Amino acid sequence: MIFKQFSKTVLLLACFTVWGISAKAQGDAAKGEAAFKSNNCTSCHKIDARSTGPALGPTLASETDDKWVAKWIHDSQALVKAGDKKANDIFNQYAQTVMPSFPGLSDGDIADILAYVRADWKKIQDDKAKAGPAAGAVVEDKGPSNLAVYALIGVIVIALIIILVLNKVIATLERLLSGKRLLPVEEDEVVEEAAADKYALLKRVIKNKKLVFFILFCGTIAMGSWTWVILWDTHVPQGYQPVQPIKFPHDLHAGVMQIQCQYCHTGAFKSKNASIPSLNVCMNCHKTVKTESPEIHKIYDALGYDPETQKYDSLKARPIQWIRIHNLPDFAYFNHSQHVKVGGIKCQQCHGPVETMKEVYQYSPLTMKWCIQCHKRTDINMKGNKYYENMIAVHDLIKKGVKVTPAQLGGIECGKCHY
Repeated sequence: MIFKQFSKTVLLLACFTVWGISAKAQGDAAKGEAAFKSNNCTSCHKIDARSTGPALGPTLASETDDKWVAKWIHDSQALVKAGDKKANDIFNQYAQTVMPSFPGLSDGDIADILAYVRADWKKIQDDKAKAGPAAGAVVEDKGPSNLAVYALIGVIVIALIIILVLNKVIATLERLLSGKRLLPVEEDEVVEEAAADKYALLKRVIKNKKLVFFILFCGTIAMGSWTWVILWDTHVPQGYQPVQPIKFPHDLHAGVMQIQCQYCHTGAFKSKNASIPSLNVCMNCHKTVKTESPEIHKIYDALGYDPETQKYDSLKARPIQWIRIHNLPDFAYFNHSQHVKVGGIKCQQCHGPVETMKEVYQYSPLTMKWCIQCHKRTDINMKGNKYYENMIAVHDLIKKGVKVTPAQLGGIECGKCHY
């Protein structure tokens, strides 16, 4: 009887579980895609990337309360005004951007949309898993894992124990061969010996040549490894984050506001240096935005700008003493435009997720090894690239026996000499 009751309970729980899973999985993905596009959701949302709103794929993959999601889609501001913590967190995270209400969508329509988003996100994840590392992505060199380090230490400790045991066995065998007693030395004799000579134990250790060799060998390896790491990391300021004269939140500008990097760092697209934006670029927005902020007033003071009269006084103007973060040695030549414009590399590949940084720091080591690894792993896309198309055209001319001048290979570009 007890077994039957237990079986019924288990079956009942299993049925509820299957029903719950099927309830979440219900919905037609094809209808959901049509509803997603017809309601213009694509103008604010992407499946795999953050836009005006969050990336829907990872967000809905972790969100299990579909009823709450339906309430949010129907009227997000009603949840915010009702004091819903989750709704207010999202509202504040996206700079209080109001999501349009969709009261005309039924619960079935929303279920279809959620099914489409989750299915599409799963497909994207599966495609990435099959394709492996994305083209142009640099695999971070993290060095040895903690498990490998602990395993090495464990091997050393075990080896030390084995040596001590073997030494004990060898000493016993030597006494046996020499006809000496095999019984251990009495405790009182050891105490008397230690009292007579307090360095007796140390002398016995020193006389053990195998143990001394093992200690010196391990010490040499440890000191050599430590020296190698110190020398290798010399002048590698990874993680360097100086205090700047003005606190510029990149996570707000590049993250929440979605301002493109080249809007401020215009040189990255057309010259060797990315260039520090002039304060006039800041004034494009901050002449009217956040005028009460003390950090913005530092910009006004540097420009000699009076926000009340909206006039500039050049006599009061002074430069901002920005502190450089990324700095290569003088013998290393790096051209931003060659990588950004020709190579199509995103800023984040070298500078890290700047759009999430409150204050920018040096994300990558910028060592020669790091650059070489990138050059070995990055695939070159020559289609539609004027630089490589010109190179192929020049090679075709060489094959035909036509004379080629340095100018055709970019020899008259300013950056070839003036860098």
